[in-house]
Amino acid sequence: MIFTLNRDKSRKLIEGLTEAAIIVRGASVVMSNAAARNLLGIGIEGVDVRQVLPHPALIERLVRGGLTGPEEIEAAGFGGSRRHWLARIAPLGDGAILVRLIDRSEARAAEQMRVDFVANASHELRTPLATLIGYTETLREHTGELDGETQGRFLAIVHEEARRMQRVVEDLISLSRIEAEKFTTPTEAVDLEQLIEVAVESAKRMADERGSALLCKIEPGLPPVAADRVQILQVLDNLITNALRYGEPGTPVEVSASLEDEMVHLRIVDQGEGIAPEHIQRLTERFYRVDTSRSRSLGGTGLGLSIVKHIVERHRGRLTIESEVGKGTTVHVLLPVAAGSLS
Repeated sequence: MIFTLNRDKSRKLIEGLTEAAIIVRGASVVMSNAAARNLLGIGIEGVDVRQVLPHPALIERLVRGGLTGPEEIEAAGFGGSRRHWLARIAPLGDGAILVRLIDRSEARAAEQMRVDFVANASHELRTPLATLIGYTETLREHTGELDGETQGRFLAIVHEEARRMQRVVEDLISLSRIEAEKFTTPTEAVDLEQLIEVAVESAKRMADERGSALLCKIEPGLPPVAADRVQILQVLDNLITNALRYGEPGTPVEVSASLEDEMVHLRIVDQGEGIAPEHIQRLTERFYRVDTSRSRSLGGTGLGLSIVKHIVERHRGRLTIESEVGKGTTVHVLLPVAAGSLS
């Protein structure tokens, strides 16, 4: 349907839209709303649309004419290099065309994240699977030719690669469950000191193997936190294990907790190689690793910090990571105190 509107009505129409909108007649922008001027430039009215919206497919549809009804065109190239738009165009009558620009950047980024996640997950599973197939085929086809020691070594590799796949799958399932619960804020009053004690005891064997002491510094009278007990224990397990895994053997790992305003501040400190600044912001991405080969050799899945991040966000807390190359890393987790604990 084509509408014929006078200038005042057209102005009211586009100014009432929340998204960027312009009206084009011929090859010129004859009208724009505030959102469009903020996005494309203050002085766009009266300017050739080819300069305002430099996108070939969109320009061709606006300038060529013959538009009989609403159409949609995916566009990019304006408003920033990473911005993606859905341009909805519709004839208004008298040769005028309304162009509305719907920002699809977040949706496109989310889709890219999904694609990357599937690719990374497939890679993480494909690598140990290829190893499993290779060694099991050798064992099956050359059983009589392999001595007992070689068979035992091959079976140990098969077992370790199978366990690695199992860890990846378990972490993926855990991440999926956490994301499904992200809008449900935990309210149970949980004794964080007790959970720290459980996590430290659980990590003691690994600490002994690496010759590292686990030091705990808990502020007396620490109030309970509003938390999901199982998930916070998962956070502690992941962070303490990471600190032991990447800290230098023989150096201590410190776990501390103190009250700051209405939040409990949890710190896990290691004395490892540290992390370069360019990696810090990406550490919580799924499957992101600073040193891929080292992480895999130490049993990491690349999902631990992503799980920690999602759990902390579900608890309405805050996660930050500080690191200095050659000195070590400190992970800070702030969790809200349980309701009524400070009164």
